[in-house]
Amino acid sequence: MLLFPCLLTPVFAAADSYLQELQAQAHAEKLADTRQWRALVHYRDNLIFPGVTGQADDPDFYLAHDGKTDPNSELDATLRAFFAPPVVETDSVQHPQCRFIARYQWLRQTLHFDPQRLPPQPCERFQKWRATLNASALTLVFPSAYINNPSSMFGHTLLRVDAADQDEHTRLLAYAINYAVGPGSDNGVVFTFKSLIGAYPGLFSISPYYVKVKEYSGIENRDIWEYRLNFTQEEIDRLLMHAWELGPVKFDYYFFDENCAYHLLSLFEVARPSLELTDRFRGWVIPVDTVRRVAEQSGMLREVVYRPADNTRLHDYLRRMSDSERLAVRRLAEGESPQTMLQGLPEQRQALLLEGAYHLVRYQDVLGQREHAGAARLSRDLLLARSRLLEEEDDPEPPVPPVRPDQGHKTRRLALGAGRQDKRNFQSLAFRPAYNDLLDPGGGYTEGAQINFMDVALRHYQNSGRVELEKLTLVDIYSLSPRDAFFKTVSWKINTGLARTRLSNGEHVAVYRTNGGAGLALGGWDSAVFYAFVEGTLDVGDKLERNYALGIGPSLGAFAHPLEAWKVNLFVRLQDYHAGDKHGEREIGLQQSISLGRQHALRLTLSDNRERDVEWTAAELSWHRYF
Repeated sequence: MLLFPCLLTPVFAAADSYLQELQAQAHAEKLADTRQWRALVHYRDNLIFPGVTGQADDPDFYLAHDGKTDPNSELDATLRAFFAPPVVETDSVQHPQCRFIARYQWLRQTLHFDPQRLPPQPCERFQKWRATLNASALTLVFPSAYINNPSSMFGHTLLRVDAADQDEHTRLLAYAINYAVGPGSDNGVVFTFKSLIGAYPGLFSISPYYVKVKEYSGIENRDIWEYRLNFTQEEIDRLLMHAWELGPVKFDYYFFDENCAYHLLSLFEVARPSLELTDRFRGWVIPVDTVRRVAEQSGMLREVVYRPADNTRLHDYLRRMSDSERLAVRRLAEGESPQTMLQGLPEQRQALLLEGAYHLVRYQDVLGQREHAGAARLSRDLLLARSRLLEEEDDPEPPVPPVRPDQGHKTRRLALGAGRQDKRNFQSLAFRPAYNDLLDPGGGYTEGAQINFMDVALRHYQNSGRVELEKLTLVDIYSLSPRDAFFKTVSWKINTGLARTRLSNGEHVAVYRTNGGAGLALGGWDSAVFYAFVEGTLDVGDKLERNYALGIGPSLGAFAHPLEAWKVNLFVRLQDYHAGDKHGEREIGLQQSISLGRQHALRLTLSDNRERDVEWTAAELSWHRYF
């Protein structure tokens, strides 16, 4: 037994010698400075000081004690780990060659490992996982924005792994790679605040694609766009190996930058380092911008497929019906007998009404508007009635929107304008980093949804020569959803940030304002939507009596786009401030926007105002550039 350590000494010495050779070769070839290594370890240039920092926030992802900030040290430690003795693989134990299989395969190919001096490990768990996926293609999936969920109000991206033996009829059986906040996160305002400071762990996961489609298309009623990508088999394998590495790794989730969109781009850079997709995103990353970035890459896009949400299908069914047929659909969905309701109708129309009623019942069930067991029974009865009809041609799909999400206007906006307020001429400069409002050029965004972040506006008044901050809106969300007999939606709005108010002496002072409300919108003539809200406003400022003003009141308006490039919003808003600084406020406004292509627009704003018995008018013409 005393001879055993002596027998192993030459083995360890040989391994150590070969490790030093590999490390020296890696240093000579400057592998730690390559884009591939930086992508594999998620290094990013520091904003201020020289050097890089790894974005993974899980200490187990780094094999060197200073690996988060030293690429050379991490590379040396990675090579050293590959010489570890074999292990019996379990769910929690892997050999480093398997745990970091993308690093291993790239270094093996680059440094030409000698299998006799560095024996490869079988990595049976990874090989079984890879065989289950049977991947032959990748698809970037973009579910449209869902304004009622803070984590998805800008949309979402995930990656579908298409198997070699799947076709268009079996795509739902594929798997999807997703990056999101880990389980147990909060909702609403709490989620938004905590995700702004990175208080949640972000995790990669893989699940059946049909589960995600049910969540997005069925439950949240979000249209889905599938961007099928041109990756070689070698690149697909490289991406999947890196996804395996990231399975247990935690990243600090940040709502604006290190989110789902950003980290999917980092996977693409591992697959093909020449893409350089993440370099241009600093400060904020909007999912639709990353989709646009991928689509702009030459030869990257193979095909785009539109998958309409359940309520989009229901809208399309109703669009193809007369008023009397829509009434019949409502009565069928209330449980009336199909034999009675459909008697005398051609079978093709019977089929259309039964399918429309079925989708209406499912829609109401998902929203909790009816008891689930009863909805399931009625859905079954409607499908049975439909099955008794003669076989018809395939029902047409809802029309594909003419503008894809990646083809809409870009999310950053710069505005230059000039105007006159209260007999004073001014020039204005405004910037909005994200994302879309009701008057922006149409197409590619959720209709009736407005989400603006960090919208700042400056004005230069000629008579005084001063530059004033006119507003700084931190968040401005507006959901204008027309309500009818089928869709019982509630419209709502919320905004907060710095704004201007007029004192009784005429002084125009800054206050911190939070405004919100709820109401109803009704579709009317042609493209017009008429709306009414009950709004509340809280102003806080040291120039106000008791330093605050709390008000409530109605707002009424009409929004329309008579022409594709022309949008109009006419409104009147009243607020009665009955607590704190007591006063009244009235605003009548007309906003018009004319789109000059996708990335340019002219906007005219007119208003007549009264506040604390002081009246004034304002007019502004501005040019908007989207980039």
